Amino acid sequence: MAYARIADELHPFVATTATRKTSRGFWRGFLSRLFDAMVEARQRSAEREIAAFLRGRGKYLTDDAEREIERILSSSTRL
Repeated sequence: MAYARIADELHPFVATTATRKTSRGFWRGFLSRLFDAMVEARQRSAEREIAAFLRGRGKYLTDDAEREIERILSSSTRL
């Protein structure tokens, strides 16, 4: 027998007090966004490399192709 809990009472949303942003907070946020953008760019680059590799190998992801992709991406000297 399955049991699903039902909310007996709905609670209103309670907002916390806003924290004051300091100059350090700006740089931390800026650097976080910069790092996230760099990670996303590298992810897109890796996906393009994988797509190009698979186009040249017959468009199928086999065990051998997966091992070769892993070898290529792990030996890359780019950041």
